[in-house]
Amino acid sequence: MQLIMVLGIAIAIAAVIFSLQNNAPVVVTLAGWTFEGSLALVLLIALGLGALIAGLLSSPAVIGGRWSTGRLRKRVAELERQLAEERQRVRDLDADVMRLSPADVRAVPEKPYVGLRALIEQAEPDADVSGKSPGGERH
Repeated sequence: MQLIMVLGIAIAIAAVIFSLQNNAPVVVTLAGWTFEGSLALVLLIALGLGALIAGLLSSPAVIGGRWSTGRLRKRVAELERQLAEERQRVRDLDADVMRLSPADVRAVPEKPYVGLRALIEQAEPDADVSGKSPGGERH
């Protein structure tokens, strides 16, 4: 936005300097209407009309963008409010679960991960009572 403003001011200054250096009288005719004045005045009027037309043509987009931005900000505020309500609901439900759970469930520590190999080694018998090897043969 600031860059556009600086650029606009630079163009305006260049137009004024150009107009002051070209102050010869000119005649402008438009649809039967005739105007005689200095070239500087005609150029400044043309520059002003161009800026006015550009502003009028861009104003619907600017107004639409502001309206859309305002609507989206309201939607964000509504969604943030809903998020806060849902977070509060989750906290309340967690508190209810903790309150309704038996005391021993809450106090049970988590078992550490032992791994598959340790589980298999625990499942293998140390000595076979029948004297048979795992292949079914007798010793």
